[in-house]
Amino acid sequence: MKTIEINGHLRETLGTKTAKHLRREGQVPCVVYGGKENLHFHADERELNKLIYTPNVYQVKLNLDGKELNAVMRNPEYHPVSDKLIHLDFIEVIAGKLVTMRIPVQLEGTAIGVKNGGVLRHNAKKLLVRGLIENIPDTIEVEISKMKIGTSKKVGELDIANLEVMESSNRVIVAIKTSRKAVTTEEGEEEGEEGAEAAEGAEGASEE
Repeated sequence: MKTIEINGHLRETLGTKTAKHLRREGQVPCVVYGGKENLHFHADERELNKLIYTPNVYQVKLNLDGKELNAVMRNPEYHPVSDKLIHLDFIEVIAGKLVTMRIPVQLEGTAIGVKNGGVLRHNAKKLLVRGLIENIPDTIEVEISKMKIGTSKKVGELDIANLEVMESSNRVIVAIKTSRKAVTTEEGEEEGEEGAEAAEGAEGASEE
């Protein structure tokens, strides 16, 4: 898993008034918990945005006034009007302790059904998983090249070593839906564009 470093400063005083002052200064109140003690700190909003606004998932190396620890992000809070980040939680990563994270799903290949005019529906962009930090991948890869129109892949079909997927086994990850452009044979199986063009050519020849 990729690692990103975030520098922060431990908070000497807590409370709503102090938090508002920090936000006006471009700082975001944060807390890291899950270890021996909860640590309240603040970090630069621009630095945290590199962690928030990205498709990647990171293990975070926190440097809090010289105190270093590893953590993962949890529960970002946003302003209801401006949508700016106003608070961020972290969970400390401890050796031998399971971590729960949402990991991006990456689709591999081009589905047969899409080539034949079907519509790809990527329903689950991220999945909640639990495992040791060293076993958590950057992405969960799902092979779709053999998927035909009308088929889907569900969570229960995944087989990821050393990881537990914390989702319903019936949750659909990806599906190929039919469309007006879909090409099928009489047997109901999809055929490629070449097959479709050949069929049109044969029909035209018979009319002549």
